[in-house]
Amino acid sequence: MKSKAVYLFAAAILVLALAFSVATPAAPTSKALPAPGAQPAAASPAPAHPEIHEAIEALRRARAHLEHAKHDFGGHRAEAMRATDEAIHQLEVCLKYD
Repeated sequence: MKSKAVYLFAAAILVLALAFSVATPAAPTSKALPAPGAQPAAASPAPAHPEIHEAIEALRRARAHLEHAKHDFGGHRAEAMRATDEAIHQLEVCLKYD
């Protein structure tokens, strides 16, 4: 029962991380005009699977929050940190197989 709850909690964290990254608008960017005669910089290709990269970063922020929290979330902090570490690891493994 406990392991089922841990996996459900980890899945919920992942879903929230993905939902948060999709719901957050991107910051507006201003493009500076190049100096006359300057060579334009080569555009770097966008990384594959940006949503997964954003989810990893969101999970890392969530883990840091858990680690530095002043309470233990009803005794679930340590297990949540372990589940978050596992979710990050699994997403990093997924990116290696792209």
